[in-house]
Amino acid sequence: MSQKDRIKWENKYKENPDLLNERPPSGAVVKYFDKCSGNMALDLACGAGRNTLFLEEKGFYIDAVDISETALKILAGRIKSGRVNIISADLDSFSIDKKYDLIIKCNYLDRELINRAKEALKSGGVMVVESYVEDDENQKRDSNPAFLLNKGELPGFFKRGFEILEYNEFWNESYEKYRMKKAFIAVKKN
Repeated sequence: MSQKDRIKWENKYKENPDLLNERPPSGAVVKYFDKCSGNMALDLACGAGRNTLFLEEKGFYIDAVDISETALKILAGRIKSGRVNIISADLDSFSIDKKYDLIIKCNYLDRELINRAKEALKSGGVMVVESYVEDDENQKRDSNPAFLLNKGELPGFFKRGFEILEYNEFWNESYEKYRMKKAFIAVKKN
């Protein structure tokens, strides 16, 4: 991302402040967070922190990364412990220089970031990736195809060195503005 992308996200939150409302964590994160052996987590594109806050309640130490200062300020106001490290960063150039037991990347597609994140996962660590999928029945027709997964694409990122715990395609949560197909994968690193 660039300064242009940072401005885009800031404007998006200003025009749609409900995007910053408290929301439940990803169902995939809830289902698989406890399959890893440690408590160090990375939440990439954390937004206002729905998954970060869930993990905080479960005793994790989390590096929460996002480009939006607006979203990160909201998250900072919701944190209840000293276990969350908020990082303002451009994910295109963000260097993942630690190893994590759990890595989450929801509702933001950057294929190169998936590959970089895989390298930062400890052996026995779990990664959950959830994003939107190209589908003829999606209500938001103007979505940039570069930011949409192809059907069945996610498992291809984890062919070697990972056990696929679950892959699923589903319709997004009812609180979202548009009805969109999503996919998630939960994997464990060998």
